[in-house]
Order: sequence, then C-alpha cells, then structure tokens
Amino acid sequence: MSMLTPPGMGGKYRIKGDAYPRMRRPRKRGRLVLALVGAVVALGLIGWGTIQLIDVFGGGGGKAKASAGHQKDCPSPVASGPPQALPKPAQITVNVYNATPRGGLAKSVADELKKRGFAIGKVGNAPAEYDKKVPGNGVLLGAPAATHGPFSVLGAQLKGAAQKTDKRDTPDVDLILGTTFADLNTPKDADTALAALAKPAPAPSGKC
Repeated sequence: MSMLTPPGMGGKYRIKGDAYPRMRRPRKRGRLVLALVGAVVALGLIGWGTIQLIDVFGGGGGKAKASAGHQKDCPSPVASGPPQALPKPAQITVNVYNATPRGGLAKSVADELKKRGFAIGKVGNAPAEYDKKVPGNGVLLGAPAATHGPFSVLGAQLKGAAQKTDKRDTPDVDLILGTTFADLNTPKDADTALAALAKPAPAPSGKC
C-alpha cells in the first residue's frame, strides 16, 4: 500500500504509481440542463402574464383607437330607379282558355277576373296545340310588348304561370289554364304582389 493511501481504504481507492482515484461522483449534467430550461420557461410565462395584465387594466386603448379609425358609416340603400309603371287591369284584355278536362273552368275564371277589373275577351277551350298540354298552372301568351306590364299584372293573379310570346300585333293577352290550376290568388295576395312590382328594388351597397 502506498503512503498516500488513507488508512482503511484499499481496493480501487488504493493509489498506485501516478494514478489518483476520483473521490466524488461525476456531476449529472442532465439535471442542470433541465433546471435551466425550467427557469427560462418560468421567466417567459411571467413576462407574458405581465403584458396581459397591462393590456387588461389599460383598456386596450391602442386597439380600440385603431379599430375606430378604420370604421366607416354604411351608406343607406338607394333606389335603383323610378317606380315601375304598370297598366291598370281595365287596360288589359284577357282571353281565357281552358286546357284541362274540367268543364266550365274558363268561364268561372273569366268571371272572377272581370270582378277584379280586367277586360275579358274570348272564353273557351284552348287551341289544339295547348289543349291538355299545359302541365303547370297556366301560360300567359301575348305579343312581345306584353312582357313590359300586362304579363306582370295578370301574372300576379295566379302563381307559377309561364310566359310566352307570339307574333300577334294586338294588345290582348291569353290566359291558358293548365292541369295543376286550382284557383286564382286571393285579391289581397294579388294586390300585395302588384305593390311589390311597383316599388323600385334597392340597389345593392358595397361592404363597409
């Protein structure tokens, strides 16, 4: 045993030649790194919390002012044009034709339209090209000029009527009743539809 070996120690702690034993365990670097990372995270959370508290108690004045600076007043919708001029029912002559198998339908409808102020022309069965060949509620048939008013006024009296034009040069309009026709709109519903047609549609406005 060497003279440098403490009493009672031998084995691997015995000093031999110029080799000296390590008297303490090596430091664990992993724990030190974890401690440093934990400290950094804690400091970051403390800083973030401080900023949030300042923003809350400060009322977020900067953001509010920025939003107020970019806010715009939305313009009110404006009318796209003058009210549509519609003819009076008395100015429209209607020929009522029945394209269904039900007898007397054309006459009953013509009588009701007459009560509502329309001038009544011919009443009877539909021509062969339309007889039992109108699948919907009806067809409005007239000259191209009829699309600018008479079709709108007469179409308000029943729902779902198709519109077609022909080569006639007279102002009268044909109402050909189809297989699903049940009844005319109520006078109140017809007046509401006409009032909506007479009002100009508001022009769409851009986003604020």
